[in-house]
Amino acid sequence: MNLSESLIGKLKKSESLVFFTGAGISAESGIPTFRGKDGIWNKLKPEELANFNAFLKNPQMVWEWYEHRKKIIHESKPNNGHLAIAAFQEIFRDVTVVTQNIDNLHRRAGSKNIFELHGNIERNFCIKCKKYFNEEINLSLGVPTCECGGMIRPDVVWFGEYLPQDQFRGGEIASENCDIFFVVGTSGVVYPAASLIFSAQRSGAYLVEINIEETEISGQCHESFFGEAGKILPVILEEAKIQRGKTV
Repeated sequence: MNLSESLIGKLKKSESLVFFTGAGISAESGIPTFRGKDGIWNKLKPEELANFNAFLKNPQMVWEWYEHRKKIIHESKPNNGHLAIAAFQEIFRDVTVVTQNIDNLHRRAGSKNIFELHGNIERNFCIKCKKYFNEEINLSLGVPTCECGGMIRPDVVWFGEYLPQDQFRGGEIASENCDIFFVVGTSGVVYPAASLIFSAQRSGAYLVEINIEETEISGQCHESFFGEAGKILPVILEEAKIQRGKTV
């Protein structure tokens, strides 16, 4: 895999990086994607499980599905892509992760500055008083409830819901102020999250795509690498170390 002179030059001079990540990077850790030929939504209808009305109608079913997903996530580990992103923190002044994933793998890999656009499956909150709960849910006791009487739900963004304003705005500010904007494992078609790509582009960031195959945003990027993030990102990381004199 060869890096262009343009990208090498950017790695040498840049100070601020954003990694905008989607389901593709977590698929390398064994977590199923939502789209694609083996995607979750090919097997289940999203409107049956991932919206507030479905939760009110059958909270037990929704909770069982999320507990199943949580089990898969807990058994998964950050892959070389997640670890490489975290390692960029050691050689660049400002590294931000803006993720559409809810699996917490970036934090487990060691990334510090993270904006979670679609929530985090390891958190829950009461739909009535908005209190947060991080402890394990025991579905054998029925649908979990808060002391105020409200039902507890997963802290994830469902269809028809707005993205958390603080998380989106934080990601937007980072995107508008970065030198290099990496698009990793996402097709860039889910809005409003995908609008961050164009926020970075308008602000003059160098766009680098890393995806398994060509996407709708490939033509917008300065460079595209097609393959697994766990193989491509470590190569870029090593080149960045060389350019910035961080090799041992």
